[in-house]
Amino acid sequence: MWGDIMIAFMLAFITSFMITPKTIKLAKKLGAVDSPKDERRINKVVMPRLGGVAVVIGFIVAVAYLLISLTLENQIDLREGNYHLKLCGYFIGMLIIVITCFIDDVKGLSAVVKLIMQILAASIVVASGTRINISGVGVLSRFNDSINFMQTLSTIITIGWIVGITNAINLIDGLDGLSSGISIISCVSMLIIFMLNESPIVAILLITGLIGALVGFLPYNINPAKTFIGDTGSNFLGYSLGVISIIGVAKTYTALVIVLPIIVLGLPIFDTLFAIVRRIIKNKSIKGIMKPDKGHLHHKLLGRGFSQKQSVMMLYGVSASLGMFAIILLESGITKAISFLLIVVAVLILGYREIADEMRDAQRPEQEIEGQQKIEEDE
Repeated sequence: MWGDIMIAFMLAFITSFMITPKTIKLAKKLGAVDSPKDERRINKVVMPRLGGVAVVIGFIVAVAYLLISLTLENQIDLREGNYHLKLCGYFIGMLIIVITCFIDDVKGLSAVVKLIMQILAASIVVASGTRINISGVGVLSRFNDSINFMQTLSTIITIGWIVGITNAINLIDGLDGLSSGISIISCVSMLIIFMLNESPIVAILLITGLIGALVGFLPYNINPAKTFIGDTGSNFLGYSLGVISIIGVAKTYTALVIVLPIIVLGLPIFDTLFAIVRRIIKNKSIKGIMKPDKGHLHHKLLGRGFSQKQSVMMLYGVSASLGMFAIILLESGITKAISFLLIVVAVLILGYREIADEMRDAQRPEQEIEGQQKIEEDE
């Protein structure tokens, strides 16, 4: 298995790394660029935004090669567990997401159109057999006898999960390397959870291919970025994380296992939920959800005076801590997981204050120099 995991990572990494420069040229040729046209934009120069295409291609090359080779070698039987149907549903939905968002990156589409296509892609995934099994989970186990009710509820929850995570990763894509880096951390956390949970090899290969493709792209996206991942990449990442997390926990459906992906993806989920509530209150209408603003976590950190790199690293730390919390929770139980998280929170609070003090000290000389220059000009 480890050999296949390394192959998946390396193929995805090399392909994504080599193709990303070509997507930069393609973006400039097609006019798929992000201009600093409003105050929400962090970038100060025009930036190509088709980097996600390289991530998608790297992922497909690695996964297709391994699935075909393992099938020919009789090391995997995709008919077992109906994974041949589930994978078909996943790739058809992925095609819908990628084509829709590619058009959006190049020409622009309304948020409503993109949401409809996301729901369509998620519905195809559910129709192919991939869904969250909620039978036997908590109070919902009382309704196990009502098959139609449980299937309907399962369908709604699964579609909501996939669409929600798709938009969560998209919304957090606001700084150089932020969405791609957090996705890498989330993928690595899920890979460890899948290994501990003895999840299907299909899920392990999919998540590994995603890690490799993202690692190959990240050098071009880290601050100062040479390209953005774009809606094509961020929506693909969110959609894939949503679907793969379901496939990965399918072997043992318990309340704990189901909640692990929610913890791993806790940062983008919280940011999205907070954005929904904030926008509804601000615009006094549910339609306000579609209106972008500058209230995301990364905007808050920048507003506090932190640089892009500092903000991204802090959010990386939060995401990694949540991933470790989920892993410890699965392997060692709630007591050790909570004690770990409390220590991390204490260290983060202490570190935050130290960084804030250093930034104030660094800014003070600049302010004094500016004040002195102003006095000299007045004289």
